[in-house]
Amino acid sequence: MRLATILVEGRPRAAVVRDDDRVVPIDTRATGLAGIRAVAAGGQAALDRLGAWLDAQPTKAGQPLDAVTLGPAIADPGAIYTVGLNYDGPGASPRPERPLIYGKAAASVAGHGATLTWDRDVTDDVDAEVELGVVMGAMGHVFGYTCINDVSARDERLDGDQWMLGKSMPGFCPVGPWIVTADAFDPANVAVRCTINGGTPVRLATPPGPERRLRAGDTVTVSIEGIGRLTTTIA
Repeated sequence: MRLATILVEGRPRAAVVRDDDRVVPIDTRATGLAGIRAVAAGGQAALDRLGAWLDAQPTKAGQPLDAVTLGPAIADPGAIYTVGLNYDGPGASPRPERPLIYGKAAASVAGHGATLTWDRDVTDDVDAEVELGVVMGAMGHVFGYTCINDVSARDERLDGDQWMLGKSMPGFCPVGPWIVTADAFDPANVAVRCTINGGTPVRLATPPGPERRLRAGDTVTVSIEGIGRLTTTIA
């Protein structure tokens, strides 16, 4: 099942994205589920209840995907924890003996198709990173997966030993376009990709330098096989 947050008159509302790409807002009264976090907290019982409700909806319920505005897949995350230096392959940094755990501010989330801007007087050295987001649900179990663009400022004063500062400006955590529940996605051996204006930048172990700074007019797309594509425009 694909679960999304859509914006209705500027306010977030949880919805299901059906296989035919029609987006059906979740009826809170009928399901007892008020938002994505409520579904995740309810575990399989909540998903079963949501599935039964969805099966009873008319074929033409909701709207086509291209007619809605997507917000952050989770509009109000309780916390965002990240694991650094966790990639294998050519050019990747050696993995530390202990996992490198840091975070991003919950207020930094943004949705698919959002426009990102920031104060260039604070930092003009910002780049993008594709990450597989793991959404935790009831009893600490994995509820689902999503795409995350881990936008990061690379200035030494922000990225040296204070990673959270350089990763938590407003809009620096695009999340989406939706969550794919754990029963519908296998995270093993999936392709992840990040493109800027249609080109794939080389992943470096060090800050990317002036040739890789994000600039106004850039379009960043992160994609994960089996989930989808998350696009951000830089202003």
